[in-house]
Amino acid sequence: MRIQYQQLATCLERALAPAYLICGDEPLQLGDAAKAVRDSARAQGFEERELLEHESGFDWGRLEAASVELSLFSSRKLIELRLGSGRIGRDGSEAVRAYCRQPSKDNLLLILASELERKELQAKWAQELDRIGVVLQVRQITGPRLVAWIEQRFRERGLRPGPGVAALLSEQVEGNLVAAAQEVEKLWLLYGEGDLNREQLASAISDSARYDLFDLTDAALSRDRAKVHRIVDTLAAEGTAPALVLWVLARELRMLAAVSHASQVGKASAVFQAHGVWESRQARVLSALKRLSLSRLQDLIVRCADADRQIKGLAGGDPWQALEAIADSLAGAASA
Repeated sequence: MRIQYQQLATCLERALAPAYLICGDEPLQLGDAAKAVRDSARAQGFEERELLEHESGFDWGRLEAASVELSLFSSRKLIELRLGSGRIGRDGSEAVRAYCRQPSKDNLLLILASELERKELQAKWAQELDRIGVVLQVRQITGPRLVAWIEQRFRERGLRPGPGVAALLSEQVEGNLVAAAQEVEKLWLLYGEGDLNREQLASAISDSARYDLFDLTDAALSRDRAKVHRIVDTLAAEGTAPALVLWVLARELRMLAAVSHASQVGKASAVFQAHGVWESRQARVLSALKRLSLSRLQDLIVRCADADRQIKGLAGGDPWQALEAIADSLAGAASA
């Protein structure tokens, strides 16, 4: 059965299919759809998850082995297969078709394919999966559909956008759903739940430009410590919410940690796409990771949690000093 993205929630509420294929080059919807399937599977007893990464030289016998191996921790298992190329080849086609011919009620197959070629959706393996399961292709959202999507995202965060607010943000993000979701999160941090008007949105956009909020992480990655301290001092002096600065730093650190881990298995490009990192910025990120170990990044993420407690008044200390120390450490200085 082939469905649209907006039909997935209703489809999952009715019953779980034996198999799902989620494909398309829009990373936010792809990730959200995959999470929705995982969450529904877990709620229905598929407590174990086995991850298969398809790459050059992949042994398709692993799919059959995963389907017949008994789970060590649960009677039901989610098998997640991530396709690393646009085509799966003859062996892959035969393996998926064999799985679909005899699906087990104790297994659920989730195939994620961000780079799947369009003609692959007409291949026999995709048709066989369509027969027993669900095929969902996510697409870029533009025009009125993007405005409606942004408005829904606002409301999910407890924000009530006034007339023209969603349309204005739509113009700013130019179809980038990851950027739109990040802006919604930023506005929620700034204003909390409640009404949101065009003036508040315009103010938040201009503040970001004036205060170089997102330049903070770029300065840190470039090891420009003087600029890092200047930006933090300016943000604090201008009355910027420290929670917003923390959000920017934590988001960057989580992205860096994910890329660091993915680089070890040659999957950095997929993480860049999932986190909305533009190609013009990727070289800077990879260069920074040569000096930033995964353990150091994880330590900085923990320090972000400490700063969050300070901001909320749950721990002593100056949150601005904590934020400045995190940014300085990201720039390459010795840990404070």
